[in-house]
Amino acid sequence: MNPQTSRPDIKTRFFVISDTHGYEIPSNYYEEPADVAIHCGDLTTGSKIEEFRSAINLLKTIQAQLKLVIAGNHDFTMDIPVFQKKVGEVHPPLDPDLVRKEYGEFGEVTGLFDKLKDSGIVLLTEGTHAFSLSNGASLKVYASPYTPSLGDWGFQYHPEKGHNFDLGGGKNIDVVITHGPPQGIMDMTYSGGRAGCPALFEAVARSRPRMHCFGHIHEGWGAKLVAWRKKVSDKPSHLTDIDNGRSTVIAKLSKLTPGAGTSIRQSTTSHCAGDPNPLKAGSETLFVNAAFEGTEDIPTHPPWLIDIELPAAA
Repeated sequence: MNPQTSRPDIKTRFFVISDTHGYEIPSNYYEEPADVAIHCGDLTTGSKIEEFRSAINLLKTIQAQLKLVIAGNHDFTMDIPVFQKKVGEVHPPLDPDLVRKEYGEFGEVTGLFDKLKDSGIVLLTEGTHAFSLSNGASLKVYASPYTPSLGDWGFQYHPEKGHNFDLGGGKNIDVVITHGPPQGIMDMTYSGGRAGCPALFEAVARSRPRMHCFGHIHEGWGAKLVAWRKKVSDKPSHLTDIDNGRSTVIAKLSKLTPGAGTSIRQSTTSHCAGDPNPLKAGSETLFVNAAFEGTEDIPTHPPWLIDIELPAAA
């Protein structure tokens, strides 16, 4: 129930995907309509202008009135200081005409997205954004493309320095969209280490959104309905603030059949009133790793169709 309107929450369908990396995705992977589509970054592999145009064509074909997009580390030309640095460090200097042909001008990719707002495609900058949906629901999202790394890609920060994921400290964010995972949730790499960000976990644990979707760690594909402990720790972590006994794994990569990834069109899950696992807003969060690109055994992972309830618009 939305306390501002005394109206029941509204069932809302999300199509969620990440890490498409320029893949040509069969149209039957996303033929069912959704209220909101979300792409959690890494639209490209090498951040080339033609890869972005292909990604935009993909976004146009998804059936949703609102399509929210963030960048990922592979989309480094959208991180203009990094793009400029990369070009400037090459010796001998690159031919400017060749750079423009392959990657576009500085800021050109962002300009491509600016022209798409009338078609419902919105490139989100880091921060909080509010939307009124055509189904009568309101949607408040926090978005951030930043991930921890010692590499030289876009939208990254040194792991020891951390990053300020400013969710406002309150509990009024419905959906968090980041490129990378929080530490401890679907962030395990093949080497056995956790690649998620502890600062992101802290921010999400304090905010407790209805859903947090991301990608980046391809082998972490899956979904988990996390139940929070009643009291938030002074320094939240996945070891202290999750009630694992009340949490539910919805899907994980190990349950996909090797070689069958491309034949599974979508993973669907619903967490509305009357469902087997209804989402309890404020005490639970649905985490979704939607990385599409896979491995040699499972080349691609299914996108997600997710039903949750959102507050009615005032």
